[in-house]
Amino acid sequence: METPKFFRVSILITAVLSVLSFPSSLVLAEQTRLRMATTTSTDNSGLLDAILPHFEKATGIRVDVIPVGTGKALKLAERGDVDVMMVHAPEAEIAFIDAGWGVNRRSLMVNDFLIVGPPDDPAGVNKAPSLAKALERIKAKRARFVSRGDDSGTHKKELSLWPLAGGPPSGETYLDAGQGMEATLRIAYEKRAYTLTDRGTYLAIRETIDLAPVHQGDARLANPYSIIAVNPARHRHIRYVEAMTLIGWITSHEGQSLIGSFRKKGEVLFHPTAIREAASR
Repeated sequence: METPKFFRVSILITAVLSVLSFPSSLVLAEQTRLRMATTTSTDNSGLLDAILPHFEKATGIRVDVIPVGTGKALKLAERGDVDVMMVHAPEAEIAFIDAGWGVNRRSLMVNDFLIVGPPDDPAGVNKAPSLAKALERIKAKRARFVSRGDDSGTHKKELSLWPLAGGPPSGETYLDAGQGMEATLRIAYEKRAYTLTDRGTYLAIRETIDLAPVHQGDARLANPYSIIAVNPARHRHIRYVEAMTLIGWITSHEGQSLIGSFRKKGEVLFHPTAIREAASR
């Protein structure tokens, strides 16, 4: 039985309207997603899982997190593969801004680095009176040391510290992980080695690894984080408005309060700095 002409026309109109509305819904979904490159340390710590749902609920913007080392994050940003970055390598960040790849760099939070190693501390690092002496003992005792080796902010920090001891160790005792912070800590645990870690990642997984802090507290071990928008003048497709919405929210009282209240086993992992620095200007 042939379908009446009225119903054929109605079906056709419905189909056309469905097709026309489909791309619009895709565009809307695209507009509410934001790509953020961040360090493995912030991702491993669980911080972003705790705070980003609050941002997404408040704004409707979904943040797709890409956890990589700072060096790789900067490369992703230069290529326009992300819209915003959360990183912790001040010198590299400044060079990135000066080259015109990023804009609106904001201080975000700080924690610190520490040297961890086997609980029995075979190199006697815990007895060293200074950071330089701690590194010298690791070299002199030919103790194993695991380096991130991935051009991350932690790796850059480590390389900046070895000149205090006349340069990094050489030979088989200096192990290059080429991986993120959590993986590097697990390798150090397996090899009974020392390594440099950010406090956040260490606190997040310390119950699963038998490594203890052996040197900490030196001012040179400060670990400041920044958030930077990719320059929309370099890449027209960058979601700059959404990136600045995130930057505005995470450096606001709400965002900073959530960062400061984030804890693991009762310990604060990150200390917010945006409000403090803005007040000091």
